[in-house]
Amino acid sequence: MLTGKLLRVRHQRHQVVPLYVSLQDPLVRTLAEQLLEIFRRSVGRSRGEIAEELADLIPEGPQGLLPAGLAHLLEERCSFQSVTAVSPEPLRAAVFTLAAQRRRQWAAEGKPFDRQAVLAEALRSYGQFESTGQIEEALFADLKSEQRIVAFEDLSAERLLERYNVALAQGVLLRAVRLEIQVSGATPARFRQLCRAVKFHRLIVRISPTGPENYRLEVDGPLSLFSATQKYGLQLALFLPTLLHCASFHLQAHLRWSRAGKAARDKTFTLSSADGLRSHLPDFGMYTPPELEAFVQAFRSRIRDWSLQSEPAPQMVGDSVWVPDYRLVHQPSGREVYLEFFGFWRKADLHRHCARLQQALPGRFLLCVGEGLRVDEATQERWDAAVYRYKRAPLAEEVAERAAQVAGLA
Repeated sequence: MLTGKLLRVRHQRHQVVPLYVSLQDPLVRTLAEQLLEIFRRSVGRSRGEIAEELADLIPEGPQGLLPAGLAHLLEERCSFQSVTAVSPEPLRAAVFTLAAQRRRQWAAEGKPFDRQAVLAEALRSYGQFESTGQIEEALFADLKSEQRIVAFEDLSAERLLERYNVALAQGVLLRAVRLEIQVSGATPARFRQLCRAVKFHRLIVRISPTGPENYRLEVDGPLSLFSATQKYGLQLALFLPTLLHCASFHLQAHLRWSRAGKAARDKTFTLSSADGLRSHLPDFGMYTPPELEAFVQAFRSRIRDWSLQSEPAPQMVGDSVWVPDYRLVHQPSGREVYLEFFGFWRKADLHRHCARLQQALPGRFLLCVGEGLRVDEATQERWDAAVYRYKRAPLAEEVAERAAQVAGLA
């Protein structure tokens, strides 16, 4: 996605309006093709060499924002590697130590320093190199500018421009305090996919029905959090391509927008399905994070008295919708416990959510929260039995034991 320095926006009173590109603009398409051609023949070249060639297409000032942004997105599609037979750090240490020794020796003998003689001596010590030139290359091969491109994931000019527009919107969302999203005409399958994406990206969200197949999502933005704002902002931006798969939606983001030398001001940003942004991600449907897949496999293979069922029906909790991740059923008694894995969380939000579930579904839910995803200050406190806290990954046996406590079976 685009960094703050690459964003092209205009300010319309209290609104931030991204300067999207037109896919039909011949000048923009020509620019995209020129940049693509550079990267298509980039394999084997260094970052520095690519940067020198790009300099002719990226002027200084605001006019350079578009080509710089497109080049940034293309660079993200490259795989880089430090190509050298020897690790640069120990090689540098050895060569620089040798150079210091020879400098002192030759100074004492009244001789000038001979750089090529030092490299020739180093060459005799390293059989992996065939010339002193290769040693010179390897000395700084770990610098970013010296990294070599080993692969480039190609795409068409049209798809690059579509990706640019989405990346522009994502960059704006990194300044968000909160988002209000209205999704209309969402089928049950699409709604569940959207909720799964919210959970996968560990967003703090409140979901309310507003009519048949219509939902309102209130999502906290990164600037509303006490900490972890950069990581959370990235997850929020990564959620946007999934929202773009919805046929009808309207998003309003409340921003804290700052510019160089000026205090941050409250702004808004709106985006809807009418804007025509196209997701660059395939519509895979529902996706389960690898850590949850591992938990499910462990639970089903090791826990005998509980069955774990995926995709339980959404539950009405007061005036909002709760979408649990799994449904646990105790085989001997038939008691059920709904299971939810929390993403980023704050103490107050978790207490509030737990209290609402206690009122609507007492003894029928278990919230699993990872300590590494807490975004406010940690304190020593006691939690309800319905809140299971884990360090790195949830353990099947502990979840089953806690579910039995919640259901009154232990």
